[in-house]
Amino acid sequence: MRIRVVDAFAERAFVGNQAGVCVLEAGDWPDEKWMQAVAAEMNHAETAFVRPSAGAEADWDLRWFTPTNEEKLCGHATLATAHVLASDGKVTGKASFSTLSGVLVADVADDGITLDFPVNRPVAVDVPAGLVAALGLEPLETYIIGDLRDLLVVVPDEATVLVVVPDFDGLEVITKQVRLRGIIVTAPSERYDFVSRFFAPGSGIPEDPVTGSAHTGLAPYWGDRLGRDELVGYQASARGGVVRVKSSGDRVLLTGHAITVLDGQLLV
Repeated sequence: MRIRVVDAFAERAFVGNQAGVCVLEAGDWPDEKWMQAVAAEMNHAETAFVRPSAGAEADWDLRWFTPTNEEKLCGHATLATAHVLASDGKVTGKASFSTLSGVLVADVADDGITLDFPVNRPVAVDVPAGLVAALGLEPLETYIIGDLRDLLVVVPDEATVLVVVPDFDGLEVITKQVRLRGIIVTAPSERYDFVSRFFAPGSGIPEDPVTGSAHTGLAPYWGDRLGRDELVGYQASARGGVVRVKSSGDRVLLTGHAITVLDGQLLV
């Protein structure tokens, strides 16, 4: 089986977020334990498995696995998948994907790949017990992000985001106690509209390089705060990546680039 490694939300190699992409033949999914084992072996934030859809609602069926579990929504691996399918000549223009989060659409164009995702609006919550100690900072505000159940932690400035050194064991305890997928730390930025970092130790991802799905909550938060629908965010991990966002009712458009860095064959 052919597998690619793609740097997503990246305009050059070795930045952005890595994703494995396996393009399958039509038919049944492989054994779920095998897909999870492949994702663990790849050890990227996500490995995507895509097959031609037998249904009428979408062109493709798409699933995402972290090294430890299957995910409900993933932006960078969807971007990577659309990039691979376009590179293979299997997609031109728009492609639709049937996923655990409904039908998602990717539009491949010269200026980037745009993903059409459901919005995840933030709802204000109290600061969870142990969060201040685990992050080493005092939040201005905290929110739960929609169905994703990410905790959005707002801090005063970009410098605060950049210097966070989390206690990952403490964060993992919080994510389990509050039933969170991950924790986003965000602030306004001078160079971009906002910056963020994303931590998900409970999903086997201590820090995710660029989290497209998290921007379905960041987009409405910063859109309301800044009074604009179109924004540019930078996820300030060690690899880093730019995500252009546009809020449109109950949808969020995420735009970025991708590049294939490895093309090989699975032998098992």
